[in-house]
Amino acid sequence: MQNYQIQPVGFIQSPYKQKFAIPRQPRLVPQAKAKLVFCGDFNREEFVRGIEEFTHLWLLFRFHETADKGYSALVRPPRLGGNERKGVFATRATFRPNGIGMSAVKLEGVEYKNAQLALLLSGIDLLDGTPIVDIKPYLPYSDAMIDASAGFADTRPETLMTVSFSEQAEQFIAKQTRYPELKEFIINILKQDPRPAYKKQKQQTQFYGMSLYEFNIRWQVDGEHNQVIEITRE
Repeated sequence: MQNYQIQPVGFIQSPYKQKFAIPRQPRLVPQAKAKLVFCGDFNREEFVRGIEEFTHLWLLFRFHETADKGYSALVRPPRLGGNERKGVFATRATFRPNGIGMSAVKLEGVEYKNAQLALLLSGIDLLDGTPIVDIKPYLPYSDAMIDASAGFADTRPETLMTVSFSEQAEQFIAKQTRYPELKEFIINILKQDPRPAYKKQKQQTQFYGMSLYEFNIRWQVDGEHNQVIEITRE
């Protein structure tokens, strides 16, 4: 068997600083903005010439935080409540051979400042620092198969979760001006209900936290309601 070496073409600068609370698929949270910063020999405008003609891109990336943990032939998809096993190749699970993932994202623009090339993206589901190994244009006539079926993941994940904010959280959001979509961003993340599947069966009030941009966000879950109780700077 022949082995291959793959080098990153760039790295993602993402608001998601930890795996917890990242949407499980791309474009579920359109407010998730990111940069793909090119590195090494790929930091040249020639590599992206004409890319603005496309509205969306495929990103091939490496699950860099879990790739060294190996893979499993059978995994427990969150969409099935974590109670049923499926073959890893029948899922988009993280723990997979070669640790390669793919994500369809929206291209917002191309940036070239101070000799640094970057793509501006939205709707991402990638951890900060994720290495990108390839980029391909999304082709609607070929990639969007409207008659396709998707088994246990045939519909967009939806929940009945609602979201409210404490007075402190509301004031914090109002005072910061760098991220005008911060409140809507948080709402859409929490509506996805990022809790582990086994936690969703518990009835007691639960407390969680996540790092988003340079903020620490704490919230509590009571039934089908999330309340953001505190936002602070890291």
